[in-house]
Amino acid sequence: MKKTHVLVLIVLSVALSAVGQDINYSDLFSPVHGYHTQELNDPFTRLIADVKSGKRELDNSSSKAFIASMLEHLDVPASSQLLIFSRTSLQTRRISGSNPRAVYFNENVYVGYIPGGSVEIISLDPELGGIFHIFDRPKNDAKPVFERGGGLCVDCHSVAKTRRVPGLSTRSVIPGANWGKLVAFSDNQMGHQIPLSERFGGWHVTGDSGITDHKGNLTGQRVGGKIVTEVIEPGTEFDWSAYLTETSDILPHLILEHQAGFMNLVLEATYRARTYQHIGKGEIKPEHVAVLHGLADELVRYLLFADEAKFPAGGIRVDPQYREDFLADRKEASNGISLKDLDLETRIFKHPCSYLIHSDVFQATSDLFKQRVYQVLGEALSIEKPNPDFAYLSVTEKEAIRGILRETLSDLPGGW
Repeated sequence: MKKTHVLVLIVLSVALSAVGQDINYSDLFSPVHGYHTQELNDPFTRLIADVKSGKRELDNSSSKAFIASMLEHLDVPASSQLLIFSRTSLQTRRISGSNPRAVYFNENVYVGYIPGGSVEIISLDPELGGIFHIFDRPKNDAKPVFERGGGLCVDCHSVAKTRRVPGLSTRSVIPGANWGKLVAFSDNQMGHQIPLSERFGGWHVTGDSGITDHKGNLTGQRVGGKIVTEVIEPGTEFDWSAYLTETSDILPHLILEHQAGFMNLVLEATYRARTYQHIGKGEIKPEHVAVLHGLADELVRYLLFADEAKFPAGGIRVDPQYREDFLADRKEASNGISLKDLDLETRIFKHPCSYLIHSDVFQATSDLFKQRVYQVLGEALSIEKPNPDFAYLSVTEKEAIRGILRETLSDLPGGW
């Protein structure tokens, strides 16, 4: 473990001990958060309002058409499609190797679709995190009934893995004969730091990605106390025509994992700051500031991909359609470069600072937390006083990242 990690953990441990056990930042029923009562501000809630008012329509001619029209309204590319054949979600009885669950996503909305099953939505409210819906496609000419997910959704999406707030969760498992979990990998982690050799279990990975030791496309059985695996090639047990595209590409896998780790961390800080401010009657006590500063330090390492999993020699090959769709909304600096620019030879991004610094979730977080992130980020990118924890960033890379951030963020502190 790096020295910075140790210091962050010590700060968090001491600060959490100081504030006592009576503070529960993750109590969603608390009026401090209003998770179940506050007016929502997430993309899917806005779409629901538009559909109910007649401003927008969803194509109900078939299951595929319904999902395709929903994704179009939500600006979610069909090329983001990922297929999961392990029974690791709410609709376990409907998922199998012959009927995988599809996931489509952008930065703010995550759509689950199972042929013959219910539609699942996680839509991110910047202040509350994941807002969950599960509903059936309407039959014939009936109007859709959008039901907000109940306790089961929240129970699985506000656990240790999601940092106890309503967040995003992915699992990597080897499924057995009944498509349930035989063994899980990195079960309490989320993010781009997880080794590629432990990822994608229970998910399909299509194409020649260049990664040879991931856990995707595998099923297993116990033989003599050991798990023996075999490959289940995508499309051999199900019909691709049931889905919007014939891919479950490596790039959306990598992007989904990165986004989940980022969003969960920022949402924890948002929930904690709101709780601490309530406890302090508008002020945040020093011991609580220490906790938020520890989270900010952790986020800066994440933003700058300090612990990113190693890529295979020769890099990674990706689906060109999703690559094009992912880059469609890139925020350019005046010299034409962007935080979304891909590298894929030795790491995900050419300029290793997460594009999610522009996200609604980060921009809506506590100003105290955000300004600490900016401060520590500026120190990490310093050329005059280089921080050895970020020595992997060259002078050229630091200059490029600082230039992009200066031109694309409006709330950087003075002198940054």
